[in-house]
Amino acid sequence: MRRIAAILCSAAILASYPGIAALGQEPAIAIPVGAGVSGSSLYGQEDGWTGEDVQAAESAQTVDVQTAGDARAAVDVRASGDAQAVDVQTAGDARAAGDVRASGNAQAVDVQTSGDARAAGDVQTAGDAQAAPADQSQAAVQIAAPSAILMEASTGQVIYEKDADEKRSPASVTKVMTLILIFDALQSGKIQLTDEVVTSAHAKSMGGSQVFLEEGEKQTVETLIKCIVIASGNDASVAMAEYIAGSEDEFVRMMNERAASLGISNTHFVDCCGLTESPDHYTTARDIAIMSRELINKYPQIHNYSTIWMENITHVTKQGTKEFGLSNTNKLLKMATNFTVTGLKTGSTSIAKYCLSATAEKDGVRLIAAIMAAPDFKARFADAQTLLNYGYANCKLYEDKEHLPLPQMPVTGGVEDEVGLTYEGTFSYLSLKGEDLGAIEKKLVLLESVPAPVEPGQKAGVLEYSLGGKKLGEVNVLTNGSIREAGYMDYLKKLVGAWKLNRQ
Repeated sequence: MRRIAAILCSAAILASYPGIAALGQEPAIAIPVGAGVSGSSLYGQEDGWTGEDVQAAESAQTVDVQTAGDARAAVDVRASGDAQAVDVQTAGDARAAGDVRASGNAQAVDVQTSGDARAAGDVQTAGDAQAAPADQSQAAVQIAAPSAILMEASTGQVIYEKDADEKRSPASVTKVMTLILIFDALQSGKIQLTDEVVTSAHAKSMGGSQVFLEEGEKQTVETLIKCIVIASGNDASVAMAEYIAGSEDEFVRMMNERAASLGISNTHFVDCCGLTESPDHYTTARDIAIMSRELINKYPQIHNYSTIWMENITHVTKQGTKEFGLSNTNKLLKMATNFTVTGLKTGSTSIAKYCLSATAEKDGVRLIAAIMAAPDFKARFADAQTLLNYGYANCKLYEDKEHLPLPQMPVTGGVEDEVGLTYEGTFSYLSLKGEDLGAIEKKLVLLESVPAPVEPGQKAGVLEYSLGGKKLGEVNVLTNGSIREAGYMDYLKKLVGAWKLNRQ
């Protein structure tokens, strides 16, 4: 009788509160090509994961509640463990209230609203919701990953960081540097997108995430870029490394050299794809953001590839011709966000856990969220969303796209009396305090003259920017022409010319 009474009681509760039934359901996720299902867990083969390495189900609990129309959803969750993620999504005229109490090593809370939605609770939200001041970011943002950073791309300003200088294995996020070197080679003309690359036995032997290139198989540079960016192909990365540098070892040397040129000192590479388990292969969340910034700023065409969700390539081998599907490992591309996801690179191994360099854009503001060692694949994307939502709720970007007009600069002792001027780049300022950026003032400060000889690129002054009497920064003003120093004959010609002019 007690059992029958319990069943009847449970049925009555479910009928009265249908939202409860959803709490135990996993949200729908896309299964990429090459992924498998082991028991009740989805596991991808990125970077050498096996079913035994999967920690998604063991180390994270996810609650996903969706409401539509004029629905109202209330979530009261009390959970403990290594990590808890709470995700409440509302649409239409929905209103979501979250009361979250969690304990353990880390808690991730993500609330998204759209349309006329309003969110209430102990959760930071973006959009119409009021955001906490930027200087309270450490208290306002809760993420599960032990290391992370949020950076604005044009200025390089850090908006949020958490143990951002802790050295960790980056897994396939290593390929951000690999891609920088590939695009460096393209820019220099060393290689072309249409070049055909022959796969070596070494490249074919790569395990982990791969596109199953065969020894001797030919693919174009552009196809291999897609294989690296979309499917995180280790074999494609090694094939490109060998094509550019002759060997993977030489390419890795170039990677470390390029890292040093960016001024980062907490990064060291051992391979070009991140599959290694060597403790000498490491980077930090800050360095990932710096490398990602270099890639997207210098080579914005990377987004032509990093935003592709699925695409087919064609294998042509001795066994014949067959199609192979590439599926993007960056699931942020298909998640509901109030910003545009533009990339960039995922990574995961049993040592590195789950890593991500996520790039996004909204209203001209481009942000980079670097996540390292998240406990599971859902947490890395939830953490990235949390950081990006926080960033867009608190940031305003000023970019001076209309510089003050520049006069000619007087030249003393030269064969010409004046030289033209130009600006060195553009000025950007990221506001985290809600200032009125329309009140920014500009002041042109120039030298009275420059002495000959004059070479292009000599500093002739600055354009200063200030707000409320406080200087924000400046842009250099440079000479943009060459004027040699005048000699005896040059002065004689000037005197003769002036004499003839006076006689007329």
